Amino acid sequence: MECERMLLVLEYLTRCTDDTRGVTLRQICTYLDNNYQLQHVSPLTVQRDLDRLGNAGYEITMETGAHNTHYYRLRNRGFTLNEIRFLVDSVSMNHFLTPEQKQHLIRKFEQLCSEKEVRQLMNRIQIAGMVPPDLDLLRNLEQIYAIMAEKRKIHFSYGKMNPHKQVEYVSKDRNMIPCQVLYFQERFYLKCRNGTDGTIRTYRVDRMQDIRGGASFRRCEPIPKPDGAVVDIFEPEQVDTVVLRVRRYLLDDLLKRFGSYASAVPDPEKPDFVQLRVRMCISKGFPRWALRYGADLEVLKPEALRRQVQEKVQAMAALYSPE
Repeated sequence: MECERMLLVLEYLTRCTDDTRGVTLRQICTYLDNNYQLQHVSPLTVQRDLDRLGNAGYEITMETGAHNTHYYRLRNRGFTLNEIRFLVDSVSMNHFLTPEQKQHLIRKFEQLCSEKEVRQLMNRIQIAGMVPPDLDLLRNLEQIYAIMAEKRKIHFSYGKMNPHKQVEYVSKDRNMIPCQVLYFQERFYLKCRNGTDGTIRTYRVDRMQDIRGGASFRRCEPIPKPDGAVVDIFEPEQVDTVVLRVRRYLLDDLLKRFGSYASAVPDPEKPDFVQLRVRMCISKGFPRWALRYGADLEVLKPEALRRQVQEKVQAMAALYSPE
């Protein structure tokens, strides 16, 4: 009973004290009486509970106010209000959590705050878009992490959207060794090694269903870290230095994206453009990435990569040419 009472005292200090507000021993006694029917708890007993909490590592301070009244408050809660607000905003912005899941997580964060601080968390970020009602991303990730921790191969159904806006799942046993989970461009991906030929396969976690573990394995060959800038989730076919001519308004965004792999110089032919030299991981998705910028980005080198983009442009032009 003493341990339970100490936790109730800690809960009250968490919710009702902050940097500007403390509570008295008598207020704590009244709280225990009104909310938990603990009528016979004396201020001396509460004082002992506070001392034990202090010995357990909780920073509880006491200040003397008017009429020699002592006020107690809990300090150093582990997270500051700004840190909790950041976590709450991150949950609010998540594209994969349902409103119910968001509310559940946010209530847990609120338990770390005082009542005053909870009111300051009410203005939460809202996002447009809908989450599929059948998607439980947290459960998918939990199952994947458990299978990876157990060093077991993974089996699952994998789905793709059909023209009727329905996800059609294909169920089959997959000889896949789960290696790592990546968060890339607002999606979660699972990277696996094929247990037969060792090739790397990538799956969207939100397209996985009926996840289950298979046979155990001894060791997973690590997936090498990319030695260059990455523009898509596909495995690179090569790493090479790419020269891009880009319009100046794109420079900030691309330099941040490419980081230390990129350098820029003024373009000698077009004053509104700059040239970027980027050490880049080149995959089959590179032409699609380059074409998203339209005429504001041109691939200059290497020549073979430039030809790939040209072929994509020609194929696009053929779709819109008059018959």
